[in-house]
Amino acid sequence: MTESNSYPSELLVRAKQIKLLLMDCDGVLTDGKVYFLPSPDGPVAETKPFDCHDGIALQWAWRNDIETGIISGRGGLAVQERARSARMKYLFEGNTEKLPLLEKVVKESGLESDEIAYIGDDITDLPLLKRVGLSAAPTNSRPEVLEVVHYRIPAAGGSGAVRDVVELLLKAQGKWEKVFASYDL
Repeated sequence: MTESNSYPSELLVRAKQIKLLLMDCDGVLTDGKVYFLPSPDGPVAETKPFDCHDGIALQWAWRNDIETGIISGRGGLAVQERARSARMKYLFEGNTEKLPLLEKVVKESGLESDEIAYIGDDITDLPLLKRVGLSAAPTNSRPEVLEVVHYRIPAAGGSGAVRDVVELLLKAQGKWEKVFASYDL
């Protein structure tokens, strides 16, 4: 079990305030790959792989009153199912102009920007990463993104990056021990 004191104190201060975790999908919740699966009768289905460690972490966030959501340039049935199964409050798909969507969330939620975290990996995420209380990026993000974030996630997108951020939030907010204890009987 990693202790919260292994994080820089400034990062913990930011993480302690977070009530909403927003994220990009492709390159964050997934490895960025999209699979097109043709059927014998002609139509093509699109899918993408999601990490189970991220999935359980999103459940922990929900159980511990941290809301979540996706703001993604792409979408599809796989993304919609991930959002539904993770009990995400927000899902915005198919728009690479993400700043108006963040502004909408801020207005509708009543939260201040420093109560929101965002995980992104590409330059379309920069406007959000520069405006939230805690910004994070997977280790395999674009260099321009890694230069501006508060937290460089050790994991790659689609390989537990969201889990790393959720654990950070839960530890900073004093909720991790409760989560861990529920499995360490």
